[in-house]
Amino acid sequence: MLLRHTPKEITERSALTINPAKTCQPIGAMYAALGIHGCLPHSHGSQGCCAYHRSALTRHYKEPVMAATSSFTEGASVFGGQANLVQAIDNIFTIYEPEVIAVHTTCLSETIGDDIPQITRKAEADGKIPEGKYVIHVNTPSYVGTHVTGFANMTKAMVDYFAESTGHKIDQINIVPGYVEPSDMEEIKRIAAMMGVRVVMFPDTSKVLNRPQTGKYEMFPEGGVTVEALKTTGDSLATIGLGRLASGPAAQALDTKCNVPCEILDLPIGFKATDRFVDTLRKTLGITVPDIINNERGQLLDIITDMHQYFYGKKVALAGDPDHLIAMTEFLVSIDMWPIHIVTGTSGKKFESRIREITKDSPYPINVKAPGDMFLLHQWIKNEPVDLLMGNTYMKYIARDEDIPLIRMGFPILDRIGHSYFPIVGYRGGMRLLEKILDAILDRQDRDAPEESFELVM
Repeated sequence: MLLRHTPKEITERSALTINPAKTCQPIGAMYAALGIHGCLPHSHGSQGCCAYHRSALTRHYKEPVMAATSSFTEGASVFGGQANLVQAIDNIFTIYEPEVIAVHTTCLSETIGDDIPQITRKAEADGKIPEGKYVIHVNTPSYVGTHVTGFANMTKAMVDYFAESTGHKIDQINIVPGYVEPSDMEEIKRIAAMMGVRVVMFPDTSKVLNRPQTGKYEMFPEGGVTVEALKTTGDSLATIGLGRLASGPAAQALDTKCNVPCEILDLPIGFKATDRFVDTLRKTLGITVPDIINNERGQLLDIITDMHQYFYGKKVALAGDPDHLIAMTEFLVSIDMWPIHIVTGTSGKKFESRIREITKDSPYPINVKAPGDMFLLHQWIKNEPVDLLMGNTYMKYIARDEDIPLIRMGFPILDRIGHSYFPIVGYRGGMRLLEKILDAILDRQDRDAPEESFELVM
């Protein structure tokens, strides 16, 4: 339904969310699990929950997302899902032969209180888990947190189950990439490789959800971090977590469990955040930044210089995940654009204070809400119009109703293709973002220009 009947007058709503800027925990957990090589995510709940989570990821990535389910019926809902999960573990290892089953819970199994570790021990005692295979789990009730929380919890579970410390350090660092696209994970690894840094990235959905079309279906593609690599994370020199909410819990758990020092950075979106990421790699390993990376940085700076006159003073409204919004807000402010309406569906007062810190020099009042919804964002826009929208597919309704250009960013993107192949992180990702922003601004300028101002050269 289009939103043109959204009222301009804002009233306080404490018990009603309209058009939420989030989705549920199990989706994030399922996405993270797909970043383990040979892993089959398993939804411990009803078939409908698993179908929705698979569908959401499939529509976003345009790739078939495989996952199993405990298929709760009325009996399991009353008496518990132990029998269902034990049978499911047996069936999955027998038929599909994954390396890992990553179990995440749903509202139903959480409400009845199923004890997943106890059920896993029962399956192991019954001989349902083959030698050398693994079952890991995470609790992800949909009525708490968001898809970002689910991603963070499953990533932390990888540390809890697999990370080991032998006491002998390995010349490598761990990178927890945050809830980003497979293309972004590839770009982060490419930057590290150009600097000569050996990394273990977890999770890693590159070559899983952006794999090439070969004409042959593979249930378990070549991508994903291996269990063997995960076990070595406890011997790494350091851990870099990208995005405090999505990556912080895993990085800190690794520090606590194996005494691997961690540093939590913003997602490397834009000029300053990428500088901090590259500099952290440099300092951690005592290496120099190669010319190829400096050249990419210089190209990004050149594009900013060339385009700055079109960016200057433009007002922007954003919705999405906290880690993305913090990095994107800093990037926009650095090119003299002004994010003035910012909404995330994930709770966090620290998010609000961080956004206000980044935008403290703004000439406009800043509206920021965590958690907020897109209905509120739409009302803010009605009261203070903007030049550009940035967010997921659901923002297209606001874009249409208010006639504002939209740049798709975040999760989910259901009506466009390419985000899983083209990064927005790093210097090269920054160049792509700038191109998309400038195209949107100049397309609107051309559309609205009178005949005498319809220029061939800008």
